[in-house]
Amino acid sequence: MHRLLRLALVIVSLVPTVFWSAPALLAQSGDALQIYLVDVEGGNATLFVSPEGGSLLIDTGNGGANADRDVGRIMAAVEDAGLRQIDHLITTHWHGDHYGGMAELATRIPVRHFIDHGPSVEDSAPVAEFLDNIYPGLSQPGHTVVKPGDTVPLAGVEVTVTTSGGEAIQSPLAGGGAANPHCATFEPQAEDLGENAQSVGVHLRFGQFRALHLGDLTVNKEFALMCPANPIGTVDLHIVSHHGLEVSNSAALIHAIAPRVALLNNGTRKGGTPGPMKTLHTSPGLEDLWQLHFSVLSGQEYTVPGLFIANLIDDQPDAMPLAPMPQPARGSNAGPPPVHNGPAHWIKVEARRDGSFTVTNTRNGFSKSY
Repeated sequence: MHRLLRLALVIVSLVPTVFWSAPALLAQSGDALQIYLVDVEGGNATLFVSPEGGSLLIDTGNGGANADRDVGRIMAAVEDAGLRQIDHLITTHWHGDHYGGMAELATRIPVRHFIDHGPSVEDSAPVAEFLDNIYPGLSQPGHTVVKPGDTVPLAGVEVTVTTSGGEAIQSPLAGGGAANPHCATFEPQAEDLGENAQSVGVHLRFGQFRALHLGDLTVNKEFALMCPANPIGTVDLHIVSHHGLEVSNSAALIHAIAPRVALLNNGTRKGGTPGPMKTLHTSPGLEDLWQLHFSVLSGQEYTVPGLFIANLIDDQPDAMPLAPMPQPARGSNAGPPPVHNGPAHWIKVEARRDGSFTVTNTRNGFSKSY
């Protein structure tokens, strides 16, 4: 069965990009693009809803014992947006914190179009089982393997695939194409042969507003995308890659796209490590960084003021540490991260066609316009 799926994905990837689109919306007010950064505990879930009624969800959070929690949080945003279906679902790559909630989500709301980079490049029995027998896209006519340069017809928004399957766009977007001076100081890391490097990344344009979401793309692939010339140009909003981890978020990317605002989809002990935080905070033109969580890996040394942090932990201590906690080695006995299974809050963006936008922390109601 897995071999048949691989063949089907290859065939689909050779077909010209034609996407099904039939937006369904219960209620949407104003002429703004709505963006919800949903807290799925260091996974990734971002919902885009256009004023024309189109919807795009990127990633579905964790599976297993946490599927009900994470999908419940996504559905809360879906209901807040008044959606009756998800027009397009992009799975950036086949890691459990990015696709794990998909099967549960598909039981709660119709998903009309599934988008991914193709089969996993990792030898993982759970992923193979999912792709062979569980993936809801198997039973849907709307399933597309995308390549760089493809577009996703989100009603009212221009969405261009910038990276997919380890490849990057070759032609610059409008406003891109200039030499990237930040490539000169780039330091490559060990080659990433796993799923992170395969991430589907997208650039969104809504009038004069620009946003970028690259999934968990790692630094060598950032270099391949951004060097020697920057095909993206600058953006207004950047959804920070890979939860703010060291293996992503090079200056060759962050400083070149020079976002006005960055949103960090981190967890209490996942992402927000000192290196990427310094890169973000020193990015030219950055006005603010907003975080889904305070991260003990940042400590107070590298984090942002509490006004810009959407979620706390269930057993809130009297004080947070000043120094960042070293990131535990994979498989270590460091113990579980601080728990946040209670009420969750999203960061919401309302972007307007003139390029202005407002960001709101729904935990405390704090908003700021740009």
